[in-house]
Amino acid sequence: MDKLLDFTGKVALVTGGSRGLGRQMALALAERGADLVITSRKADACAAVAAEIEAMGQQAMAYGCHVGHWDELSALVDAVYKRFKRIDILINNAGMSPLYPNLGEVSEELFDKVLGVNLKGPFRLMALVGERMSKGAGGSIINISSIASQQPSPASEPYGAAKAGLNALTASFASALGPKVRVNCVIAGPFLTDISKAWDMKAFNERAAASIALGRGGEPDEIVGAVLYFASPTSGFTTGTTVKVDGGAR
Repeated sequence: MDKLLDFTGKVALVTGGSRGLGRQMALALAERGADLVITSRKADACAAVAAEIEAMGQQAMAYGCHVGHWDELSALVDAVYKRFKRIDILINNAGMSPLYPNLGEVSEELFDKVLGVNLKGPFRLMALVGERMSKGAGGSIINISSIASQQPSPASEPYGAAKAGLNALTASFASALGPKVRVNCVIAGPFLTDISKAWDMKAFNERAAASIALGRGGEPDEIVGAVLYFASPTSGFTTGTTVKVDGGAR
């Protein structure tokens, strides 16, 4: 293994790590020697991924947590430090974008939930974990954003606004937490995870052919390269940066 991508002895915390892109990132890090903390709202799903990681020979901790609930995040971080004594990599991947019939019917509750999971939670985790990283050996924080943060997002306006805020926080925290902590962001396009099973794939493929340079949605493992880059010493002089992994969406 290339030593730049060897995460032996490192501890990574992945939110939304029980399925989809989060699970793929967690498994990729475990394959390269990292120990993992998997968190999402469903503790049993976290435990299933943790079992996969332990079968690889790595340590794994499953922790049920709602990222949008401020006080739960303090307990999460305390639990991780109690077991592993450190977090070297934080991946803010958890997200949600519920459907709504029209803008006028977006309730305050829905709006607050979307901002809570996609923006408030990452802010709180970056603050809690970033400060501990700064006092220790340093680390890497990776935020998973969306092309909805930079392009018109019909039917997902609160989500796009929250992810735009996450892009802004990436630059701000990079400045606040340097020089020992790097903070970067992956702006993801449409990926064919379990969520895509609810899509009208015929309509999606038609849109993709017209609006995505590669003409398709991404496969979950295609997010891994950017995440490993930001997590590793390969990106040692990179912070406050956003990288698109969107197939050339326009």
